[in-house]
Amino acid sequence: MRKRLVLGTAAIIALTLSGCTGGAPQTDSDPDSIRYLIGQPEDTADLDLVKEDLKAFEEETGISVKLDVVPSENMRTVLQTQLRSGEGPDVFGYDTGPGFAGALEKAGLLYDLTDAYAENDWPIYDFAQERVTFGGKLVGIPNDIESVGLFYNKTMFDDLGIEQPQTLDDLTAAAETIRDNDVIPFAVSDKEGWQGGHLLSMVLSSELGGDAIEELIAGDASWDSPEVVDALSVLADYNADEFFTPSATAVTYDNANALFYSGKAAINPTGSWLAQDIERNVDFEVGYMPFPASDSPGIFSGGLGSGLFISKSTSKADAAVQFLNWNVTEEHGKWQVENQQSIPAFPVDTTDIEASPLFTQILADAAKIADGTGDFGYNVDVLMSDTFNEAMWDGVQALLTGQKKPDQVAADLEKNY
Repeated sequence: MRKRLVLGTAAIIALTLSGCTGGAPQTDSDPDSIRYLIGQPEDTADLDLVKEDLKAFEEETGISVKLDVVPSENMRTVLQTQLRSGEGPDVFGYDTGPGFAGALEKAGLLYDLTDAYAENDWPIYDFAQERVTFGGKLVGIPNDIESVGLFYNKTMFDDLGIEQPQTLDDLTAAAETIRDNDVIPFAVSDKEGWQGGHLLSMVLSSELGGDAIEELIAGDASWDSPEVVDALSVLADYNADEFFTPSATAVTYDNANALFYSGKAAINPTGSWLAQDIERNVDFEVGYMPFPASDSPGIFSGGLGSGLFISKSTSKADAAVQFLNWNVTEEHGKWQVENQQSIPAFPVDTTDIEASPLFTQILADAAKIADGTGDFGYNVDVLMSDTFNEAMWDGVQALLTGQKKPDQVAADLEKNY
């Protein structure tokens, strides 16, 4: 998921397609004008692409879009404040799953899209629809399919004589070699907290497999089991062995990415959403692999990223639904793949789309997630409650600072399930 949403406070940055304007959200009675709120993209080039897309939508439909962009770390606070005040955006991008969109639906803040799905015959994959269904209502359209794994500096690996690791022991040996050559093995950041959930998801998914992760998420297995403790121990051991960025809990997501871009770190544990930014910022060959398991190459943690939602209090439901419909067309899906290197949560013919070798691999992996032909794990926090997620994020931070041991963190997870 692109830059996880964490609690914080800041003034909203209001942007329009024609430029920047300050101040609070403005109400607008024009039925052919909607306000669209998103988190700040990680690269300014991505914001330009959003504006380009909105301009095409305006020309096609005659509906104008006022774009508001909020720092990602403040999105949850800003969005909930606006929605609860009745002055929220008409449409907004937000994370899927029970801890995010589900919490908004539970609070009665989301527009019911069940009828819109039927009327427009939106071809969203069944598994993706499940992630935006709460209380029997469809409340959003998922934006993209994502995986979480390890980007690695293939050029550096080749120079150091390191093959792509096929087991956890291989990965450990590779990290030792990289560390001994005065390079940070893993560009780990955890200042914001959510990154720790990704790390745990990667290790758990590969070691246990998709079915076992589903049992944990469903409550059919215990979060303080030996398997979970072992996964947490991998993170604790790697941190103790100086494989992770020094003082990782003080390192921001952007700073960790910069370490990878500059070649100061060899492996970046993050999501497929970063592929385009990586290709824009590096001058070396990059590979992408799952976090290996004890006896296999492992599997990717897969699932959904963000989605599009409509505020229940909107007075412009018709225009807002048209905007969502625009995003689910075959043409827009191809544009999304070609320009944003983002994988739609509905079928798109990509046979005539040119892509880099890195993104071609990511597309192939995502296709297996979409059609269910491959085993994949889960990015746990997308499917869990906000209470559990806070315990997970805080727990991994405590693990990396030595304040808690793996079994203590696992006990906290079970307590907050």
